[in-house]
Amino acid sequence: MTTKRDFYEILGVSRNASKEEIKKAYRQMALKYHPDKNPGDKGAEEKFKEAAEAYEVLSDDNKRARYDQFGHAGVGSSAAGGGGFSHDWTIEDIFAQFGDIFGGHFGSFGGFGGFSNGRSSRNVNHGKDLRVKVKLTLNEIANGVEKKIKVNKYVSCKSCGGTGAAGGSSYSTCPTCRGTGYVRRVTNTLLGQMQTTSPCPTCNGEGKVITNKCTACNGEGVVREDEIITVKIPAGVAEGMQLNLQGKGNAARRGGVPGDLLVVIEEEKHPNLVRDGNDLVYNLNVSIPDAILGASAEIPTVDGKVKIKIEPGTQPGKILRLRGKGLPEVNGYQHGDLLVVINVYIPKNLTREERAIFEKLAKSHSFTPNPYESSSFFERMRGMFE
Repeated sequence: MTTKRDFYEILGVSRNASKEEIKKAYRQMALKYHPDKNPGDKGAEEKFKEAAEAYEVLSDDNKRARYDQFGHAGVGSSAAGGGGFSHDWTIEDIFAQFGDIFGGHFGSFGGFGGFSNGRSSRNVNHGKDLRVKVKLTLNEIANGVEKKIKVNKYVSCKSCGGTGAAGGSSYSTCPTCRGTGYVRRVTNTLLGQMQTTSPCPTCNGEGKVITNKCTACNGEGVVREDEIITVKIPAGVAEGMQLNLQGKGNAARRGGVPGDLLVVIEEEKHPNLVRDGNDLVYNLNVSIPDAILGASAEIPTVDGKVKIKIEPGTQPGKILRLRGKGLPEVNGYQHGDLLVVINVYIPKNLTREERAIFEKLAKSHSFTPNPYESSSFFERMRGMFE
């Protein structure tokens, strides 16, 4: 599997580049590798797509923030176990999506005089993204999990195959734009005539109109239904992380490009373990006799219980580290640790016999702290005489 290049590197901008700098860099790349300027050059076409993918993410504040935090795993189909260019767009889709940054549709793009190879400048519909939350246990986070999510969304109409037309072929050329998908308007100004180009209001930029609408979807090509979607969640995800399932959002009107499904991770609270990054923390309460004499204890982990040994004379606050018993990194090979924090339990109520035992111990030299054995004591004394 080919490793994707960094989006900032593709456009040749710094990570703190402004939106205007990113837009300018993309325009330069698109002009350089435009298919009409490089006919038959597959390498140039791939670079053209690569630049569009980078611009799609970096020009969107939310996608850019996810990319800065999680890399390609946060915005690309790799987060959902897939790969490849976002949406698997064609060159025509790129023209329709980003043509506005060139001052109009791509028919006048860079002075190339229209599309070669019969390309159309018609508008491509895009479905809206959806966002859902998925709760995961620590065990599911530790091992990864496959979840089935029920989503109510727009799906392609089965009656017309998503075309919006009854019978699937009841179309005619739009009389307003004559099939181009765009209309030009000439306005007289003080500086002379100004020509503007905009999507056709009659066909919404599609270049065609339906003569016989599908009754199931009323000509829209989409209907609202429940859909069960399977998502593979990798091990090591964290609270707030988003996985992007490309093309699993709302279907677009009349066979356009579907939106994405953003899966937001939520962590369920574990009854015993607390997450700290990839490490897990467990507070172990130990009795005074066990802390003094030593003992063994069972510790819960995400995969079951393990037994540990408590050495004689264990002090309160001591941390025992169980290496590799924490959570894995996302798309990595490192594992966190399980940190066992020792808390010595001090009883509040004692029986007469227990109190007598502790009073006897209090008189013993072994149970009386000796300040002269403390390094901090000598440091304080040294400071008094210097």
